Amino acid sequence: MKYIASWSGGKDSTASIILAHEHNEPLDLIIFSEVMFDKNISGELPEHIDFIKNKAIPVFESWGYGVEILHSDKTYMDVFMAEPTKGKRKGMGLKTGFPMMGRCAINKPCKVRPIKNFLKSIGEDFVQYIGIATDEPVRMERVVKTENQLSLLEKYGYTERMALELCEKYNLLSPIYKFSPRNGCWFCPNLRPSQLKYLRTHHPDLWNKLLELENETDLIGDKWNVLTKTRIHDWEERFYWEEQQMNIFDYLKED
Repeated sequence: MKYIASWSGGKDSTASIILAHEHNEPLDLIIFSEVMFDKNISGELPEHIDFIKNKAIPVFESWGYGVEILHSDKTYMDVFMAEPTKGKRKGMGLKTGFPMMGRCAINKPCKVRPIKNFLKSIGEDFVQYIGIATDEPVRMERVVKTENQLSLLEKYGYTERMALELCEKYNLLSPIYKFSPRNGCWFCPNLRPSQLKYLRTHHPDLWNKLLELENETDLIGDKWNVLTKTRIHDWEERFYWEEQQMNIFDYLKED
Protein backbone atom coordinates (compact mmCIF):
# COMPACT_ATOMS: atom_id res chain seq x y z
CA MET A 1 0.00 0.00 0.00
CA LYS A 2 1.35 3.42 -1.03
CA TYR A 3 0.46 6.58 0.90
CA ILE A 4 0.46 9.73 -1.23
CA ALA A 5 -0.32 13.32 -0.22
CA SER A 6 -1.88 15.67 -2.76
CA TRP A 7 -0.34 19.03 -1.94
CA SER A 8 -1.13 22.51 -3.28
CA GLY A 9 1.10 24.49 -0.92
CA GLY A 10 -1.98 25.90 0.78
CA LYS A 11 -2.48 25.78 4.54
CA ASP A 12 -4.74 22.70 4.61
CA SER A 13 -2.65 20.37 2.47
CA THR A 14 0.55 21.62 4.13
CA ALA A 15 -0.94 21.03 7.58
CA SER A 16 -1.86 17.49 6.48
CA ILE A 17 1.80 16.73 5.77
CA ILE A 18 2.83 18.22 9.11
CA LEU A 19 0.26 16.01 10.88
CA ALA A 20 1.61 12.95 9.08
CA HIS A 21 5.07 13.94 10.33
CA GLU A 22 3.93 14.59 13.91
CA HIS A 23 1.87 11.41 14.25
CA ASN A 24 4.19 9.12 12.29
CA GLU A 25 1.50 8.44 9.69
CA PRO A 26 2.75 6.50 6.66
CA LEU A 27 3.66 8.83 3.78
CA ASP A 28 5.61 7.61 0.76
CA LEU A 29 5.28 10.56 -1.61
CA ILE A 30 4.02 14.14 -1.88
CA ILE A 31 2.74 15.26 -5.27
CA PHE A 32 2.30 18.87 -6.38
CA SER A 33 0.57 19.65 -9.69
CA GLU A 34 1.89 22.94 -11.07
CA VAL A 35 -0.38 24.70 -13.54
CA MET A 36 1.64 26.59 -16.14
CA PHE A 37 0.56 29.84 -17.83
CA ASP A 38 2.75 28.95 -20.80
CA LYS A 39 5.79 26.72 -21.24
CA ASN A 40 7.99 29.06 -19.19
CA ILE A 41 5.76 30.95 -16.72
CA SER A 42 4.11 29.31 -13.73
CA GLY A 43 0.43 29.80 -13.08
CA GLU A 44 1.27 30.14 -9.40
CA LEU A 45 2.10 33.55 -7.99
CA PRO A 46 5.90 33.99 -7.86
CA GLU A 47 5.85 34.18 -4.05
CA HIS A 48 3.95 30.92 -3.80
CA ILE A 49 5.99 28.86 -6.25
CA ASP A 50 9.15 30.15 -4.57
CA PHE A 51 7.74 28.96 -1.22
CA ILE A 52 6.91 25.58 -2.78
CA LYS A 53 10.28 24.92 -4.38
CA ASN A 54 12.75 26.70 -2.15
CA LYS A 55 11.26 26.47 1.32
CA ALA A 56 8.64 23.76 1.81
CA ILE A 57 10.08 21.02 -0.39
CA PRO A 58 13.52 21.12 1.28
CA VAL A 59 11.83 20.78 4.69
CA PHE A 60 9.69 17.84 3.57
CA GLU A 61 12.71 16.13 2.04
CA SER A 62 14.63 16.63 5.29
CA TRP A 63 11.79 14.73 6.99
CA GLY A 64 12.39 11.85 4.61
CA TYR A 65 9.48 12.44 2.21
CA GLY A 66 9.86 12.30 -1.55
CA VAL A 67 8.25 15.16 -3.50
CA GLU A 68 7.29 15.07 -7.16
CA ILE A 69 6.13 18.09 -9.19
CA LEU A 70 3.66 17.12 -11.91
CA HIS A 71 2.94 19.04 -15.11
CA SER A 72 0.24 18.70 -17.73
CA ASP A 73 1.06 18.69 -21.42
CA LYS A 74 -1.38 21.62 -21.66
CA THR A 75 -0.86 25.15 -20.39
CA TYR A 76 -3.34 27.96 -19.78
CA MET A 77 -2.36 29.47 -23.11
CA ASP A 78 -2.97 26.17 -24.90
CA VAL A 79 -6.53 26.14 -23.56
CA PHE A 80 -7.02 29.87 -24.15
CA MET A 81 -5.95 29.72 -27.80
CA ALA A 82 -7.62 26.41 -28.65
CA GLU A 83 -10.31 26.37 -31.34
CA PRO A 84 -13.56 24.53 -30.47
CA THR A 85 -13.60 20.96 -31.77
CA LYS A 86 -17.37 20.55 -31.48
CA GLY A 87 -20.56 22.60 -31.28
CA LYS A 88 -21.83 25.47 -33.39
CA ARG A 89 -18.54 27.40 -33.18
CA LYS A 90 -16.45 24.58 -34.64
CA GLY A 91 -14.55 25.61 -37.78
CA MET A 92 -15.25 29.33 -37.37
CA GLY A 93 -11.65 30.27 -36.59
CA LEU A 94 -12.50 31.35 -33.03
CA LYS A 95 -10.37 30.86 -29.93
CA THR A 96 -11.74 29.68 -26.59
CA GLY A 97 -10.49 32.73 -24.67
CA PHE A 98 -11.20 33.41 -20.99
CA PRO A 99 -12.93 30.66 -18.96
CA MET A 100 -16.29 31.07 -17.25
CA MET A 101 -16.11 32.35 -13.68
CA GLY A 102 -16.90 29.64 -11.14
CA ARG A 103 -16.32 26.87 -13.68
CA CYS A 104 -12.60 26.58 -14.15
CA ALA A 105 -11.94 25.19 -17.61
CA ILE A 106 -8.24 25.20 -16.75
CA ASN A 107 -8.37 23.08 -13.59
CA LYS A 108 -9.26 19.75 -15.19
CA PRO A 109 -6.80 19.58 -18.11
CA CYS A 110 -3.96 21.52 -16.45
CA LYS A 111 -4.09 20.49 -12.77
CA VAL A 112 -6.37 17.52 -12.09
CA ARG A 113 -5.49 15.35 -15.09
CA PRO A 114 -1.76 15.07 -14.24
CA ILE A 115 -2.71 13.90 -10.74
CA LYS A 116 -5.16 11.31 -12.05
CA ASN A 117 -2.69 10.06 -14.63
CA PHE A 118 0.02 9.76 -11.99
CA LEU A 119 -2.21 7.83 -9.59
CA LYS A 120 -3.24 5.47 -12.39
CA SER A 121 0.41 4.82 -13.20
CA ILE A 122 1.27 3.62 -9.70
CA GLY A 123 0.12 0.09 -10.43
CA GLU A 124 -0.65 -0.80 -6.82
CA ASP A 125 -3.09 0.09 -4.07
CA PHE A 126 -2.73 3.53 -2.52
CA VAL A 127 -4.24 5.93 0.00
CA GLN A 128 -4.47 9.55 -1.05
CA TYR A 129 -4.22 12.18 1.70
CA ILE A 130 -6.30 15.26 0.89
CA GLY A 131 -6.32 18.58 2.75
CA ILE A 132 -9.91 19.18 3.83
CA ALA A 133 -10.65 20.51 7.31
CA THR A 134 -13.41 19.49 9.71
CA ASP A 135 -15.28 22.77 9.17
CA GLU A 136 -15.65 22.10 5.43
CA PRO A 137 -18.38 19.40 5.43
CA VAL A 138 -19.81 20.36 2.04
CA ARG A 139 -16.41 20.23 0.38
CA MET A 140 -15.64 16.96 2.15
CA GLU A 141 -18.83 15.42 0.81
CA ARG A 142 -18.11 16.69 -2.71
CA VAL A 143 -14.44 15.72 -2.92
CA VAL A 144 -14.13 12.43 -1.07
CA LYS A 145 -15.55 9.95 -3.56
CA THR A 146 -13.66 6.76 -2.80
CA GLU A 147 -12.51 4.78 0.23
CA ASN A 148 -8.85 5.38 -0.58
CA GLN A 149 -9.08 9.14 0.06
CA LEU A 150 -8.37 10.27 3.61
CA SER A 151 -8.23 13.64 5.37
CA LEU A 152 -5.76 13.73 8.24
CA LEU A 153 -7.24 17.10 9.24
CA GLU A 154 -10.56 15.37 9.80
CA LYS A 155 -8.89 12.43 11.57
CA TYR A 156 -7.16 14.73 14.08
CA GLY A 157 -10.02 17.26 14.39
CA TYR A 158 -8.38 20.23 12.67
CA THR A 159 -10.36 23.25 11.46
CA GLU A 160 -9.07 25.62 8.79
CA ARG A 161 -7.93 28.04 11.48
CA MET A 162 -6.08 25.29 13.33
CA ALA A 163 -4.43 24.22 10.07
CA LEU A 164 -3.18 27.77 9.49
CA GLU A 165 -1.81 27.98 13.02
CA LEU A 166 -0.02 24.63 12.63
CA CYS A 167 1.67 25.90 9.45
CA GLU A 168 2.72 29.07 11.28
CA LYS A 169 4.17 26.97 14.11
CA TYR A 170 6.45 25.18 11.64
CA ASN A 171 7.14 28.34 9.62
CA LEU A 172 5.53 26.64 6.62
CA LEU A 173 2.73 29.08 5.81
CA SER A 174 2.83 30.37 2.26
CA PRO A 175 3.34 34.17 2.00
CA ILE A 176 0.17 34.42 -0.08
CA TYR A 177 -1.87 34.40 3.14
CA LYS A 178 -0.58 37.88 3.89
CA PHE A 179 -2.85 39.24 1.14
CA SER A 180 -5.18 36.42 0.07
CA PRO A 181 -7.54 33.97 1.84
CA ARG A 182 -6.41 31.08 -0.37
CA ASN A 183 -4.00 30.19 -3.13
CA GLY A 184 -4.82 29.86 -6.82
CA CYS A 185 -3.68 30.77 -10.29
CA TRP A 186 -2.84 34.45 -10.81
CA PHE A 187 -5.06 34.55 -13.93
CA CYS A 188 -8.15 33.05 -12.22
CA PRO A 189 -11.42 34.95 -13.00
CA ASN A 190 -12.55 34.28 -9.41
CA LEU A 191 -9.86 36.55 -7.93
CA ARG A 192 -11.10 39.20 -5.52
CA PRO A 193 -10.45 42.92 -6.13
CA SER A 194 -7.74 42.96 -3.44
CA GLN A 195 -5.97 40.05 -5.16
CA LEU A 196 -6.19 41.77 -8.53
CA LYS A 197 -4.77 44.95 -7.06
CA TYR A 198 -1.92 43.01 -5.50
CA LEU A 199 -1.12 41.39 -8.85
CA ARG A 200 -1.08 44.75 -10.62
CA THR A 201 1.07 46.40 -7.94
CA HIS A 202 3.61 43.65 -7.30
CA HIS A 203 3.67 41.77 -10.61
CA PRO A 204 2.96 44.26 -13.41
CA ASP A 205 4.52 41.91 -15.96
CA LEU A 206 1.84 39.29 -15.24
CA TRP A 207 -0.90 41.92 -15.05
CA ASN A 208 0.11 43.22 -18.48
CA LYS A 209 -0.21 39.72 -19.91
CA LEU A 210 -3.89 39.70 -18.92
CA LEU A 211 -4.38 43.10 -20.56
CA GLU A 212 -2.70 41.80 -23.73
CA LEU A 213 -4.87 38.69 -23.81
CA GLU A 214 -8.02 40.79 -23.60
CA ASN A 215 -6.86 42.62 -26.73
CA GLU A 216 -6.78 39.35 -28.70
CA THR A 217 -9.32 39.10 -31.49
CA ASP A 218 -11.77 36.31 -32.32
CA LEU A 219 -12.24 35.18 -28.74
CA ILE A 220 -15.35 33.35 -27.56
CA GLY A 221 -14.63 34.38 -23.98
CA ASP A 222 -13.57 37.92 -24.85
CA LYS A 223 -13.65 39.38 -21.33
CA TRP A 224 -11.56 38.39 -18.33
CA ASN A 225 -14.74 37.68 -16.32
CA VAL A 226 -17.19 36.28 -18.85
CA LEU A 227 -20.02 35.85 -16.34
CA THR A 228 -20.14 39.45 -15.08
CA LYS A 229 -18.87 40.86 -18.40
CA THR A 230 -16.11 42.64 -16.46
CA ARG A 231 -12.90 43.40 -18.34
CA ILE A 232 -9.44 43.43 -16.87
CA HIS A 233 -9.17 46.83 -18.56
CA ASP A 234 -12.03 48.02 -16.31
CA TRP A 235 -9.99 47.07 -13.27
CA GLU A 236 -6.93 48.73 -14.75
CA GLU A 237 -8.86 51.99 -15.10
CA ARG A 238 -10.32 51.74 -11.61
CA PHE A 239 -6.95 51.07 -9.97
CA TYR A 240 -5.33 53.87 -11.99
CA TRP A 241 -7.81 56.48 -10.78
CA GLU A 242 -7.60 55.19 -7.21
CA GLU A 243 -3.85 55.80 -7.39
CA GLN A 244 -4.38 59.31 -8.73
CA GLN A 245 -6.79 60.07 -5.91
CA MET A 246 -4.29 58.80 -3.34
CA ASN A 247 -1.58 60.96 -4.89
CA ILE A 248 -3.79 64.04 -4.58
CA PHE A 249 -4.50 63.29 -0.91
CA ASP A 250 -0.77 62.87 -0.25
CA TYR A 251 -0.15 66.22 -1.93
CA LEU A 252 -2.80 67.96 0.17
CA LYS A 253 -1.35 66.44 3.35
CA GLU A 254 2.03 67.91 2.55
CA ASP A 255 0.47 71.37 2.21
